[in-house]
Amino acid sequence: MKAMVLRGISSFRDNKSPLELVDMPQPVPAEGEILLKVSACGVCHTELDEIEGRTPPPVFPIVPGHQVVGRVAGMGKKSTRFSMGDRVGIGWIFSACGLCDACIEGNENLCDRFVATGRDVHGGYAQFMTVPEIFAYCIPEIFSDAEAAPLLCAGAIGYRSLRLARLKDGQSMGLTGFGASAHLVLKMARHKYPHSSIYVFARSQKEQEFARELGAVWAGNTEDKPPERLHAIIDTTPAWKPIVEALKNLVCGGRLVINAIRKEEVDKDYLLKLHYPTHLWLEKEIKSVANVARRDIIEFMELAATIPIRPEVQEFSLEEANKALVELKEAKIRGAKVLRME
Repeated sequence: MKAMVLRGISSFRDNKSPLELVDMPQPVPAEGEILLKVSACGVCHTELDEIEGRTPPPVFPIVPGHQVVGRVAGMGKKSTRFSMGDRVGIGWIFSACGLCDACIEGNENLCDRFVATGRDVHGGYAQFMTVPEIFAYCIPEIFSDAEAAPLLCAGAIGYRSLRLARLKDGQSMGLTGFGASAHLVLKMARHKYPHSSIYVFARSQKEQEFARELGAVWAGNTEDKPPERLHAIIDTTPAWKPIVEALKNLVCGGRLVINAIRKEEVDKDYLLKLHYPTHLWLEKEIKSVANVARRDIIEFMELAATIPIRPEVQEFSLEEANKALVELKEAKIRGAKVLRME
């Protein structure tokens, strides 16, 4: 099968083509696993974190990709949940131990033995991949393959972030950064909290315009002051500056939810601008988001089909994976980027 593989850590500043197109053996599903013939795979900022070493794969070479849609093309022994030809999706969570307190409570994302798709095991930048069947999910018919792919991570992690924000209808909310996840959160928030005003902070004027198109009442730059203080802000950026700027825009007791698996080092010194009375006092909270649990994907896919949420997507061929990643790194974003295998 054809696959794009990462052979080691590198910087996009020095290497614009970190992934290599190769032929490799088609995987064979083990007991309890299914084989997936991949049709689409979303491109996520986490792949940039893997490539540049902020959350590096434990071994190389590795096939990235964790927003995967395809059809069941084979089943291992004792695999009974799906039938041949069923369309299923795979997210960032590839497996967990199932025995620890976190797993028993439905928080597999916090399991010490959490295994990440496309980082710890081969992912969806390939024509085929395998996955434990309990970590594969039915895709509602309403979505095309390309539309469904970003829902499995950008959408699911956005759903978890919105849940952790603890917003009440009528309260104001901010989104700082406006890429694949944030544009889905905006659509969710408008449905779940119809009386809430949504404010968007983004560097790009195109992103600001896109946010207003989707229903944001205001959109400005990261450091701009919105017309009112906000009850919750969700940060989806890889930078530190948005955290500092967001904290000063919260109401007393407001909550900042950081939806990022890692932050880059480039502007870390911006944290020195933290001023306790302005940014942290009066019981402001900071909550991080760690991965996604099975519940997040299942509940979000149902919600997305009900609303419905249709993500904006830009499609690339498998061979164009490096191009898609470079555009993501350079913040050339409108919605989500998706690789098509066919």
